[in-house]
Amino acid sequence: MNLILFEPGELDRALPLDDPRAVHLLAVLKRRVGEPFDLGVVDGPRGKGWITERDDCSLSLGYRLDPDEAAAAPSPVSLIVGLARPQTMRRILRDATTLGVGELLFAATERGEASYRASSLWSSGEYRRHLVDGAAQAFDTRLPAARLFDSLAECLASLAPQSARLALDNYEASLPLAGWRAPHHPNASPSEPPPPSPRSNSADRASGPRVYLAVGSERGWTAAERELLRASGFLLVHLGKRVLRAESACVAGLTLVLARLDRLQ
Repeated sequence: MNLILFEPGELDRALPLDDPRAVHLLAVLKRRVGEPFDLGVVDGPRGKGWITERDDCSLSLGYRLDPDEAAAAPSPVSLIVGLARPQTMRRILRDATTLGVGELLFAATERGEASYRASSLWSSGEYRRHLVDGAAQAFDTRLPAARLFDSLAECLASLAPQSARLALDNYEASLPLAGWRAPHHPNASPSEPPPPSPRSNSADRASGPRVYLAVGSERGWTAAERELLRASGFLLVHLGKRVLRAESACVAGLTLVLARLDRLQ
């Protein structure tokens, strides 16, 4: 944890000693009473905290939040992921958040198991903990929006109409993702969608053109799903000849897209 994150209102309550944040403060950071550490409020400001008191059950904390250290603006990049095994999803939730994705859209796909949609990762709300872990690693307080869909078609129907759309595919893609240019790039292809119109919502206008990157489940897209993606305006792209795990493809793909949008400076 590079940043200890708290939900709004949590800072004014005692922190149980078995809470992972308390364990990290005492065992890893080795903070004693009065010694400072970096903290933040989820989707809010960062600041400094310190332990004011420790007893047999909990820690009491003092803190000072800096209004100038507000959460970063949401990224204009959305990642669409075909549902995979929960352990794979946990890595994607964490690592995509660390990289700075603005939105995570998870969809059941034809090659994914039905049990993936029913996993307690989603039904219990556990997924949010992995978002928090990813943000804490990145020293940021902003969590991406996360949504779950029963099918790829349902997911695609929810997308912003004015956007750039890319889908990773090992079989029918002809363009390497490394060769794609963002809509605002001077060498952008004329076939790529234009930036959002003035009628787009204010959040999109503030953060730049929306870019969707779709990554299939662990066995990739079916032929029907490729046709659905194409019909929805997606360009099929690839990451080279090597076949990557779903979580590796998400990280590699996101990194290239964020770089093209100058979001890694």
